[in-house]
Amino acid sequence: MEPLVSTLFGPMSSFPSRRVPSQPSGDPTVATFLTWFVPGAGHLYIGRAGFGLLAFVIVEGLFLLGLRLSDGMGFEFLQEELRGLLAPALAPELGNLGGLIYQIRSFGFGPGFPRPYPDTVILGSMLTAVSGVLNICLMCHVHFEARLSKGVSSGMKSPALPVLLTWLVPGLGHIFQGRRLRGVLIFVCLVGLLILGSMLADSSNLSRERHYYYWGGQLMGGLPAIGLQWLWGSKQVTQAIPYAEAGLVIASVAGLLNILVMLDVFGWSERAWFGEDEASPSEGDGEATSPKSVEASA
Repeated sequence: MEPLVSTLFGPMSSFPSRRVPSQPSGDPTVATFLTWFVPGAGHLYIGRAGFGLLAFVIVEGLFLLGLRLSDGMGFEFLQEELRGLLAPALAPELGNLGGLIYQIRSFGFGPGFPRPYPDTVILGSMLTAVSGVLNICLMCHVHFEARLSKGVSSGMKSPALPVLLTWLVPGLGHIFQGRRLRGVLIFVCLVGLLILGSMLADSSNLSRERHYYYWGGQLMGGLPAIGLQWLWGSKQVTQAIPYAEAGLVIASVAGLLNILVMLDVFGWSERAWFGEDEASPSEGDGEATSPKSVEASA
């Protein structure tokens, strides 16, 4: 397992108390913007060509597969009065800006009249959205790697890994960092809100066609949100749903709160690596210990 991890993420090593790069690999802002436009381009800029190529294939492969499965009709879900130049900017696809621009220029909002969706439009639309979220994780990765000295890799200690884990399953990034109690509490609260919102909305919130922007917020809840959609998302709405709006808001807020959780795990890993501020040893749960505090106590 370790050779594979080293190939993908670079050599693994333990944290020192402080890592101040003598000669950074590149400008973090430039690397991040390059990745935003073309997945993997930022890694190529900082000299991580192999990782960049792999990232490009995965992210853009998912995006192009999604376009093929949906026939590029993802933005046709939007009601006519919501369509406009900036309308797609609130979609998860925004994380993959180059792909988003390509989709808008090539397919836009369709021919201007209703037409039947392909049977795989839901899966296709999901894949294009997921490609945007994955590219955001890549942007986190390259921003951090660019700040390191040339030839140095964060390996599995990169803040991007707990960010990705947190998106996949809320709280999993904290558990990976050793902050298990906080991770479990986050999982229970956010997944509980997703389920509660879906119940109140009688699963109507799980359709991107019905609630385009609310669905985008929910997607930030990761696999639990995706799983709920595949379990209940195809349910037909045959009558008025009394608490539909409350359910929409609750489920969407749960996904948006997970963005704050992703920022938390990124910041904790970043402080632990650079030692800019001592990362909290346990944050109240007595389980995780920052690398800096371990060395000091030794």
